[in-house]
Amino acid sequence: MRVKTSITLPEDLIRRLDRVDSNRSALLERAAVAYLARLERQERDRKDLEIINRHAERLNREAKDTMEYQQIP
Repeated sequence: MRVKTSITLPEDLIRRLDRVDSNRSALLERAAVAYLARLERQERDRKDLEIINRHAERLNREAKDTMEYQQIP
C-alpha cells in the first residue's frame, strides 16, 4: 500500500532530481530504499565488528596456533 505525502525540498535539489528521472516519486523511493539499506548494513557491520573485537584475543590465539601447526612464519 502506498501513502501519499508531501515534502519540501530546495529548488536546486528538485532540478537535479528531474535531470535524473522525471518521476520524482519513483526516484525518491529508490533513493530512500538504497539509503536505508546502507544504514542497516552499516549497523550490521558495526555489530559484527563489536563481536569480533570482543573475541579478538581468542581469535588471534587460534589463528596463531593454526599458523604454527601449519608451520607458517
